[in-house]
Amino acid sequence: MRTILSRMAAVCLLIATLTALAQAQKSAATTAETGDSLQFVLILSRHGVRSPTGKAEQYNPYSAAPWPQWSVPPGYLTAHGYTLMTQFGAYDRARLASEGLMAPSGCADAAHVTILADSDERTRETGKAIAQGMFPGCAMDVQARPEGTPDPLFHSQHAGVENTNRALAQAAVLGRIGGDPNNLTEAYRPQLSALDRILAGCGAGRDAEQKRTSLFAIPTSDPAAKGERAGALRGPLTVASTLAENLLLEYTEGLQGKDLAWGCMDEAALRHVLQLHAASSDFTRRTPTIARMQSSNLLAHIVFSLEQGASGKPVQGALGKAGDRVLFLAGHDTNIETVAGTLGLTWIIDGRRDDTPPGGALVFELWRTVKGTQTVRVYYTAQTLSQMRTAQPLTIDHPPAVAPVFVPGCSRQDQFCTLDGFVATVNRFIVGSYLP
Repeated sequence: MRTILSRMAAVCLLIATLTALAQAQKSAATTAETGDSLQFVLILSRHGVRSPTGKAEQYNPYSAAPWPQWSVPPGYLTAHGYTLMTQFGAYDRARLASEGLMAPSGCADAAHVTILADSDERTRETGKAIAQGMFPGCAMDVQARPEGTPDPLFHSQHAGVENTNRALAQAAVLGRIGGDPNNLTEAYRPQLSALDRILAGCGAGRDAEQKRTSLFAIPTSDPAAKGERAGALRGPLTVASTLAENLLLEYTEGLQGKDLAWGCMDEAALRHVLQLHAASSDFTRRTPTIARMQSSNLLAHIVFSLEQGASGKPVQGALGKAGDRVLFLAGHDTNIETVAGTLGLTWIIDGRRDDTPPGGALVFELWRTVKGTQTVRVYYTAQTLSQMRTAQPLTIDHPPAVAPVFVPGCSRQDQFCTLDGFVATVNRFIVGSYLP
């Protein structure tokens, strides 16, 4: 009996030790050492909640009933999406003020913040919402090219990158899916079946089924199909990815009744089918060979901007101004996903793996330790599905979800990289031939 009790005590001690260690690691992953100071923050964000990028007529062939009409043109930021990003901006101000990087109110700090946005309406309006949330009542410009003018910072294909080495992109994707795009249909059949049932009107009668094209009836194509983006796939998973994201937009916009997936979906069902969007993005955007083609230019600017933030002096190729404390880049999920794919970054947030919902951001923080060493911490943050749907205000006590991100090649046990280590790691993956 004494032996059994001794073993039980040892097990309990081991569990307690492991629990304490896990808590310590979690704390280290989210908190700098006492006395360390935050110097500069670069936020790479996706735009806020928008309407679907295509018209309802493009999606209606796959559903038993028409898709809902939105109050804004295709691909535009909604009023609800603007509100959510304003809330995120207000939270960022409060968080950065708590770290001593800026004052909790007033306009003076706006001079040390640069907001750059892609030229799309949804990204420009996202930048404006962030500025309004961070500096209410203050005059602050959002820098962006005119709508319709391609910006190679956010769209590498306009820097002559995306069509580079299409054969290599094809091989990279095929090498991850067993050489056959049809394998993806089998790998994600449960999620495809769940989405197909929603599209069929929760399994409505046979007549309704005959009026639509089932996801399983969509033909697949080779990832090197003529006219497609390098490494792009066509098939059930790709179409399902777009349709699942449209359902996400309906949910986060707060649509109700029949306007939300025809009354066929709750949050649990949405989380299940969103795995299709994450999977499609994984293969077509996060595949390292493709990711490097599309993110090398952006990553080079991120490195230069961090170096400028560290020195306080102008650095050629950096974005924003010397002396900036915050650089906000309002872009797209593709920017976050290709950066993550290039560097091998992954996360789980709000119960979803590698998801990049509207307003989510990959954050790079530059710290100075008490010993004078400069370090970089990376994390991903996003509002939860519930926070977006109900527009819950974000505060220090009720923050968005945050996931610490480990950077292979430079992160230490405390989840920080030295600045030199981070720069060296990123530079190893930037491909010079993909720079403009």
